[in-house]
Amino acid sequence: MRLLDRYLLRELLVPFGYCLGSILIFWVTSELFKDLGDFQKSGMRVGDIAEYYLVKMPDLLGYVLPIALLLAVLYALTQHARHQEITAMRAAGLSLWRIAAPYFGVGFVASLLLFAINEIWSPDSVDRAEAIKQRRKTSTVIGDPPYLVRNLGFNNTRDGRLWKIGVFNEQTAEMLNPEVIWLLPDGSRRWLRAARAAQSNEVWVFYGVSEFHSLSPTNGTLVPGLRSDVLPLPEFSETPEEIRSEIKISRRLNLKNRHRVSPPLVEILDYLRLHPSASRTDQLWLYTQLHSRLAAPWKCLVVVLIALPFAAASGRRNVFVGVASSILIGFSYFLLMQIGLAAGTAGYLPAWLAGWFPNIFFTLTGLWLTARVR
Repeated sequence: MRLLDRYLLRELLVPFGYCLGSILIFWVTSELFKDLGDFQKSGMRVGDIAEYYLVKMPDLLGYVLPIALLLAVLYALTQHARHQEITAMRAAGLSLWRIAAPYFGVGFVASLLLFAINEIWSPDSVDRAEAIKQRRKTSTVIGDPPYLVRNLGFNNTRDGRLWKIGVFNEQTAEMLNPEVIWLLPDGSRRWLRAARAAQSNEVWVFYGVSEFHSLSPTNGTLVPGLRSDVLPLPEFSETPEEIRSEIKISRRLNLKNRHRVSPPLVEILDYLRLHPSASRTDQLWLYTQLHSRLAAPWKCLVVVLIALPFAAASGRRNVFVGVASSILIGFSYFLLMQIGLAAGTAGYLPAWLAGWFPNIFFTLTGLWLTARVR
C-alpha cells in the first residue's frame, strides 16, 4: 500500500470511528432515558440492560453505518480540499478517482459487513431484545408461551401438500394434531391425521396416525386407510426451518406488520420456492423486498460516490457544509427508498427497479457530478 493511501485511510477511519461511536452513544443514551421506566417495571439489572442494547444494535447499524461513512467521507474530503491537498495531489497527476480509491475500498468492506449484519444479526434482533426485557417480568396472565403457534396452516405448493397444524412448537418443531393433505399422481387426494408429529434424523415421524384417501379425482368421499401408532414419512421434504420461515413471512405479510423489518433473503427465497403460485399482491411485496435487501448493503459504496463531488469541490467551505450535505443526502436516499418500495409493492414499477432505484439514482448523479468537478 502506498504512503498516500495509508494517509488517506487514516484521515478517513479516524472520523469514521468518531462518527459511528458518537451516533451509537447518542442513540443508547436517548433510548435509555425513554425506556428506563419500563426497565424498572421489568426488573432488569444493569447486565440485562447492556445485553438488551447489544442485541438491538445490529438493527440500528443497518441505518447508522452508511450515515457514519457518509459523514466521515464528507469531512475527510472537505478537510483535504480546504488545505489544498486535493489540488496538490491532482497537480501531481492523480485523478479524483485514484485519490478516492481507499474510500471506495472502505465502502466495499462496509457493504460486505452491512450485508452480514442485515442477513444474520438484524432480522430477529428486536424480538430477541424484547425477550430479554420480558424474561425477569413475573406475569399472572395465563396463556401460551410465544413459541407455541396455534392453528397454523402451511401450504407447500411445490410438492402439493397442505399442512394444518393444531399447535406448532417453534423451538422443538413438534406438532400436535397435525393434518396433511396432498395430491397423488393420479389426481386423487390423501389425508393423514395424527395426534403428534416430530422430526427424527431429518425424517418426519407421525404418532397415532389415521389415513384417508378419495376414491377418484372426481369423488370427494373419504375412504379409511392405514392406521398406525408410528409412521415415518421420509418422502416429506418440508423442514422445520421452512415452517418457521412460513410463520415469519405470514406475520410480515399482514398489512399492519409490513412496515417492520423486512425478512432476510433466505426466508424470502424459501417462501417463494414453496409458494410458486402465491397471490400477485404477495409476490409484488416479496420480490420488491428481495431486491431491496440485495441493494441495501451497497449504499455504503453509493455514499462514497455521491460524497466525492460534494466535498472534493468544496474549496474553502466550512466543514459544517459536509454535515448539512450528509443530512440532505441521507434524507433524499430514505425518501427515494420509500417511494421505490411503495411503487414496487403496488406494481407501478418492476420489483428490481423499485429495490435498486435509490442506488441507481445516486450512482448516476454521483458519476455526473464527479465528471463536472474541475
